[in-house]
Amino acid sequence: MPHKRTTPKIFALAKELRRNPTPAEIKLWSRLRAHRLGGVHFREQHPIGNYIVDFCAPRRKLVIELDGSQHLEQKEYDAARTEFLQSRGYRVLRFWNDAVMNDIETVLGVIREDLQGND
Repeated sequence: MPHKRTTPKIFALAKELRRNPTPAEIKLWSRLRAHRLGGVHFREQHPIGNYIVDFCAPRRKLVIELDGSQHLEQKEYDAARTEFLQSRGYRVLRFWNDAVMNDIETVLGVIREDLQGND
């Protein structure tokens, strides 16, 4: 029986992405995993529809996306993706990889603010 959230192909791709994270994903995941940020449960490389989001707190309807330089050339794709996620009730926070690598405390502060403002 197929999963209602996405397709088996997308699930397989998400699994592969979890095996090969970027340095920024590794750094942020070390601070999000195991309920380390305010007791909130996050998932990494979480499929939603035809998309795989970098991090998701499903019960809090929060998606966190990390953007590298390739995102400068795919603004329309990112906008459509964000619109789809918002249509499903998710809030989307985007951070540049550089911000995660060089100022993780500010990134975590923005995430905390969002979570507190949306209890």
